Amino acid sequence: MKGAVLVAIAATIGNFLQGWDNATIAGAILYIKNDLDLGTSTEGLVVAMSLIGATAITTCSGAISDWLGRRPMLILSSMLYFVSGLVMLWSPNVYILCVARLLDGFGIGLAVTLVPVYISETAPSEIRGLLNTLPQFTGSGGMFLSYCMVFGMSLMDLPSWRLMLGVLSIPSLLYFALMVFYLPESPRWLVSKGKMLEAKQVLQRLRGREDVSGEMALLVEGLGIGGETSIEEYMIGPADELDEGHERSADKDKIRLYGPQEGLSWVAKPVTGQSILSLTSRQASMVNQSVPLMDPLVTLFGSVHEKLPEMGSTRSMLFPNFGSMFSTADPHVRNEHWDEESLQGEGEDYASDAAGGDSDDNLHSPLISRQTTCLDKDVIPPATHGSTLSMRRHSTLVQDAVESVGGTGIGGGWQLAWKWSEREGGDGKKEGGFKRIYLHEEGIPVSRRGSLVSLPGNDMPAEGDFIQAAALVSQPALYSKELMDQRPVGPAMVHPAETASKVPVWAALFDPGVKRALLVGIGIQILQQFSGINGVLYYTPQILEVAGVEVLLSSLGLSSTSSSFLISALTTLLMLPCIGVAMKLMDISGRRRLLLTTIPVLIVSLIILVFSEIVNLGTVVNAAVSTACVIIYFCCFVMGYGPIPNILCSEIFPTRVRGLCIAICALVYWIGDIIVTYSLPLMLSSVGLAGVFGIYAIVCLISWVFVFLKVPETKGMPLEVITEFFAVGARQAAATKNE
Repeated sequence: MKGAVLVAIAATIGNFLQGWDNATIAGAILYIKNDLDLGTSTEGLVVAMSLIGATAITTCSGAISDWLGRRPMLILSSMLYFVSGLVMLWSPNVYILCVARLLDGFGIGLAVTLVPVYISETAPSEIRGLLNTLPQFTGSGGMFLSYCMVFGMSLMDLPSWRLMLGVLSIPSLLYFALMVFYLPESPRWLVSKGKMLEAKQVLQRLRGREDVSGEMALLVEGLGIGGETSIEEYMIGPADELDEGHERSADKDKIRLYGPQEGLSWVAKPVTGQSILSLTSRQASMVNQSVPLMDPLVTLFGSVHEKLPEMGSTRSMLFPNFGSMFSTADPHVRNEHWDEESLQGEGEDYASDAAGGDSDDNLHSPLISRQTTCLDKDVIPPATHGSTLSMRRHSTLVQDAVESVGGTGIGGGWQLAWKWSEREGGDGKKEGGFKRIYLHEEGIPVSRRGSLVSLPGNDMPAEGDFIQAAALVSQPALYSKELMDQRPVGPAMVHPAETASKVPVWAALFDPGVKRALLVGIGIQILQQFSGINGVLYYTPQILEVAGVEVLLSSLGLSSTSSSFLISALTTLLMLPCIGVAMKLMDISGRRRLLLTTIPVLIVSLIILVFSEIVNLGTVVNAAVSTACVIIYFCCFVMGYGPIPNILCSEIFPTRVRGLCIAICALVYWIGDIIVTYSLPLMLSSVGLAGVFGIYAIVCLISWVFVFLKVPETKGMPLEVITEFFAVGARQAAATKNE
């Protein structure tokens, strides 16, 4: 996972620069106001220009990143940071300064919107929450270092605000260099554009291993939007090739499953009433009766996390050696149209890759071809020496894994497979049924004796060879109805690049699963902005001044301005260890539990602040209570409500519209920021500080209810499985509503 961690750290330098800029302008504006003789409105405009720029660029950043890629937009962000720093260093008047601040806002908007998307698309699911908390950590770290710089410069006889703002260009150069020379493109975006070879190479670099066939197949399946998904239950075990023919006729219900690798295949038998996930799905209406507004989606996600295997979500439990439906295919047959890059002057590289068994046709993804592929059901894949060893070595499916998610695992205890079955068509001809399956182990291993497969003779395997699993079953993302109409013998698939134009991006926003995800993303972003963080930040200097901190610093010879900068630096420093704790807990406790735990603390802190304003307990007591409440509020906010909305928004949308959807959520975030920032003075004058904190407490209470009813737990789950659950949950909600 070292590669994924390093690229995440590199990407979050953009958030570091955002925090740096926010703190710098807060200090520099005091000197800008005096130097350029600004009025109150002009002063506010200088500060707000970056906010305006971030809001404006967000309106188009998502769609452009879905078109051009994540990496080019992050490179553009670094360039905007650098250029704006130089212009602010030079700015001879307030007009040039406003233009520079606007460019700076463009860079901020791109970084804030796209860095979480990039990290989610490159990070392993087991540590995705940790890595996506990095933007919060680096942003707060940038604020702390910037306040320290401003504090140091404030001790000079003639502090230069141009130098304060222009220093931004120095870390921007490092950001630019890393984006250009180190950061790879998102593998999910590459797959969405049909650049399979490049996506595989990036994945190998990020995961630190050669075999990424399982994740490559997963990325391809993530291209789908919508579709009918059912929840089924199976008992699964290894297929025995010795008695394959007998079992085929003896057990009509048995299904053969194929994985993204060549090797051993598996058999599954549908069962009923065994899976917690399936039971939860069927009983969603009952859950809604006990909690009337509870979203079935929340219950479905929760059922997965309640039944994780004993070793947790960091190990791949199912199918150590999944079989492949390509074992009967000729691996040397090349498809000249497999990767669009092969048509663009990379013929020699392509040939060398094919010779080494690493051509686009041999990426071990399921039939990703624009040609119809035939699969003869009567041809039994030959038993190889490797598969025989695998049968003996893996006598039980649940075992102490020697390594984390391998080629067949897709993370979080999930596995990807496909099933192929035949059915009678209307004219009596055989038709193929090809389905994609996400499998999740839900029970302890069961005995193989008397189960799906019985071996001849005395070759009786050890117990524990079959396991119980829940399955999300749907059409493969590259399924082609046109090819199926031709009634091929085998599954009919198209090239990933061909699916890009099938569903218009804006039309995909009306898919029930996407709409459900947008409801969660927009709702949590709006509620976060009105939860009180801006008001508490505004009030903090007053609280600390009353507490005597500024008087203490003044006795040390510091001016009131320098003291305020030092206080801000210390306040920001307090956030860093709390964010570190959140990084540790994000993939253990989970996003939902952190929110449900920390939001009540925010409510209590705000209520106590209200009472400290209303009730006079004495100057010292009021100051002590207010200071404690502010510190607790900050610490709990950065552990939960600070980073989690962006994390959730980067996880819950399908690959094809992820950039667009997160841009919509980010736009809501910036608009909410503008409303809160400019409404705060009006609220203070109308209802007073106690009234403001009371309103924020009510919003936090609404936030807790919203999270409890509508926000699911996404820790450890592959992005593609998350979006599949949203599709299932949307359909469950519609069915419940109709009832």
